[in-house]
Amino acid sequence: MNAAKFIDIQNVAQTFKTQKGLFPALKNINLDIAKGEFVTLIGHSGCGKSTLLNLIAGLTLPTEGMLLCANREIAGPGPERAVVFQNHSLLPWLTCFENIHLGVERVFGETEKKIQLKLRTDAALELVGLSHAAHKRPGEISGGMKQRVGIARALAMEPKVLLMDEPFGALDALTRAKLQDELLEIVARTHSTVVMVTHDVDEAVLLSDKIVMLTNGPAATIGEVLNVKLPRPRLRVELAESAEYQHLRKAVMDFLYTRQGHVEKVA
Repeated sequence: MNAAKFIDIQNVAQTFKTQKGLFPALKNINLDIAKGEFVTLIGHSGCGKSTLLNLIAGLTLPTEGMLLCANREIAGPGPERAVVFQNHSLLPWLTCFENIHLGVERVFGETEKKIQLKLRTDAALELVGLSHAAHKRPGEISGGMKQRVGIARALAMEPKVLLMDEPFGALDALTRAKLQDELLEIVARTHSTVVMVTHDVDEAVLLSDKIVMLTNGPAATIGEVLNVKLPRPRLRVELAESAEYQHLRKAVMDFLYTRQGHVEKVA
């Protein structure tokens, strides 16, 4: 994509203070993401994927450098950047509808009437196929459904950027595949800009326009950026037979397990 920079990360570094001294998590991070682009961050454990996502979310601020979203500096959290975590973070005493409505009310409550807030919430539930579960509580639905509520809650706030930290990591393989396919459809309809952390090579290739591969930590940086030009819509069964899909998959595997493979040998 050659569209204008929507997220612009300039010379970012992140160092944390620990009991053992300073820990350099990230260094020299330079990355631009276009509006409507789907970007995945991949790398071994401890390479700073979630740290980088948290910087984009504004949950932490960089030690060095600057992050911009729509030409404005990211100086903290904001409703234009919604986060979906691996742990769905739903309030167990609220229904699915109420969990989503809580976020909608916080963002739009001062400018819209109650009926508009309800319509927004209903539309978000419908978007993820959960209208039938609106009045169920998290304890009454499956793990996959909980994650769909989390995604609906994020999308209901109409964020400019959807940030996802391994949202399907705790799910079984079949549920994960189903939600990946649903996410592809949702993003196609909403034209969302998405940044997603994953450990899964196939997930990265299936979903992405761009795969950002991070080197091993400490002081991790971007080792390579792989552009994924597979046509959309993408169907996983057809992609399994695609030579280009296999080429991209091999490129990511080579980076992770050949060029950065020594991390797995650490006892």
